[in-house]
Amino acid sequence: MSLRTNEDRLVTQILTGEVWPPQADRHGYRVDPDGHPFILPGMGGVTMGAHVGEAATGHASDHLEPGLSIRHAGAEANAALQFLSCVGNIVTVRSGAAAGAEGVVIGQHAYVLADFADGALRQVTTGDAVSVEARGQGLRLLDHPDVRVKNLDPRLLPHLPFSTAADGTLEVGVAMRVPAEAAGAGGGMLSEFANTDLMGAYPGLSEDLSLGLESLRIGDIVVLEDQDHSYGRGYRPGWITIGVISTGECRLFGHGPGPSTLLSGPVSAFTVVDDRAANLGTALAGMGRATTTTTTTTTTETAA
Repeated sequence: MSLRTNEDRLVTQILTGEVWPPQADRHGYRVDPDGHPFILPGMGGVTMGAHVGEAATGHASDHLEPGLSIRHAGAEANAALQFLSCVGNIVTVRSGAAAGAEGVVIGQHAYVLADFADGALRQVTTGDAVSVEARGQGLRLLDHPDVRVKNLDPRLLPHLPFSTAADGTLEVGVAMRVPAEAAGAGGGMLSEFANTDLMGAYPGLSEDLSLGLESLRIGDIVVLEDQDHSYGRGYRPGWITIGVISTGECRLFGHGPGPSTLLSGPVSAFTVVDDRAANLGTALAGMGRATTTTTTTTTTETAA
């Protein structure tokens, strides 16, 4: 059953920013949970080699941000960019060799993250101006008042594995279930800002630190158990949060691939269905906004 929303009452604002350069400090090294120092690329700039639908883990990276990392030089304008940009919003390059190229917001981190096809990414450089067609904050599901919607462009909604189940709950397909103990950096922050880093989510961890999340992909729709992201982020038994993996590999303790928040509410408001193909890439293809031809396999099982 299709979802009724207040989409017709939402407005669109055109936000601006620029591709922000990668940054480091003079001390260079960081240290992983087992005490191994590393220097790796990660946040900021233009990042190729990781798109929606592709592996989030296993990269030689530190806080991998796929595609373009976007922010505004003004603190208050940057806050608006973070708070108002939503997953599925169209991003357009406005200057430089790639001017006119379009991509899509896939989430937030230290920056707003936008995936583009590699051909466009090769032409973009730091400092290039971009605009975001920001639409989605304030979106409500009219038949599911207990579910709070965050960071979601309504144009994306019909293409996501979300529907009204026969019993009236919100049925959501998820590629992976994330236990509460995996929630790391990001707790206590506003759920419209950045994302939640997941611990125990990359290959090579000590056996006692692995939480079985090593196969996460960029764009995976996941459920975070016992997490309430209604007005911030925190542990609340009997609640769940639905998110989309927007960042990849990070080896700092308490960090890792992270989901941007899409939905949150009491577990009684949801029917969660295991579906390995539940990925943002499928939804973007349905919108005609796919950046790669990556495909996923489907295995579906309804939770009890």
